[in-house]
Amino acid sequence: MPYTSESENGAAAPLVEVLRGPIVESRHRGHLIAVDGRGKTVAALGAPETVTYIRSSAKPFQALPLVASGAADHFGFTDKEIAIACGSHSGEPQHVETVRSMLAKIEMPETALKCGVHDPFSVEASRELVRTRQSPNVLQNNCSGKHAGMLALAKYLAASTDNYDEPDHPVQQQIAKAVAAFSDVPADKLVMGTDGCAAPVFGVPVRAMAIMYARLISPPIQFEDVVINACQRVANAMINFPEMVGGSTGRLDTELIRAAKGRLISKIGAEGVYTVGVLPCPDWPVGLGLALKVEDGDDHRARPPAVIEALRQLGLLDKAELTALAAYAPTPIKNRRGDLVGEARAAFTLSIRKPDND
Repeated sequence: MPYTSESENGAAAPLVEVLRGPIVESRHRGHLIAVDGRGKTVAALGAPETVTYIRSSAKPFQALPLVASGAADHFGFTDKEIAIACGSHSGEPQHVETVRSMLAKIEMPETALKCGVHDPFSVEASRELVRTRQSPNVLQNNCSGKHAGMLALAKYLAASTDNYDEPDHPVQQQIAKAVAAFSDVPADKLVMGTDGCAAPVFGVPVRAMAIMYARLISPPIQFEDVVINACQRVANAMINFPEMVGGSTGRLDTELIRAAKGRLISKIGAEGVYTVGVLPCPDWPVGLGLALKVEDGDDHRARPPAVIEALRQLGLLDKAELTALAAYAPTPIKNRRGDLVGEARAAFTLSIRKPDND
């Protein structure tokens, strides 16, 4: 029986309403949950047990075996290079050069990357291709850093580099093991699909996504030291090089990391998925994981205001930080002439359960 966006435990909840003038013209519904570092529910909307693909929000966990195994250190990868392995980059020159550096260190050609080719997310990079009459290249694929990391791990394990993207390859088996450990979903219960970049993608409950991010920034003490250290390095890389996670401009995950000034990591996933890991702080002493899924898959209009409003209600963004993120929430609705005629704004109130003091 196939999985669907419906859940036996309930329906999706309204997350965002779209106003045109005085009328709410449409609504985006979905599932949202925040959990603390112990896995306790802090707030929830919709049906967080709904199983859906984590998509690119899995990238930090796909990079964890690269770091925990010792492969990243063996090849001399910098934190900047680890960050791009966790990112969905915009295909800017800085991203192309960073991935090219990774490939040089592992002595592999660009043709070894199996992620395919698409136009870069960066408008400027795309315009430059048009101006110079060039086609996009594989290094501009938003997943090229992830794939370079997978190639590196394959070489380190002395495994084949020709089929590193196949589910039964040792690289993908290590990644599946990491996803299972962080999500509490047994490896044989992970729903497997194929992502846009041809690598395996994992279907887990939205709740599990939040747990994964809570554990990434505050790993359980029973985890092996190498895994705990890898978590810290991945989180620090994303915080210190947010432009590698997304891009220099116009990318929500990058701007959230910048605005929070070291307090959180965030990562987009396709089809309306978004995940955040909040480092331990006075309000959330064991950290926090947040995950949401916009049910209709909207990535542009609905997701940004939903994410930002959830973080605001959780007390994680102050007035100055909200001002810095004002371009993302509410989402402006304009007519063909460029006039502002409406907005997409968050339409929910979280019932927040503060952590115990024990």
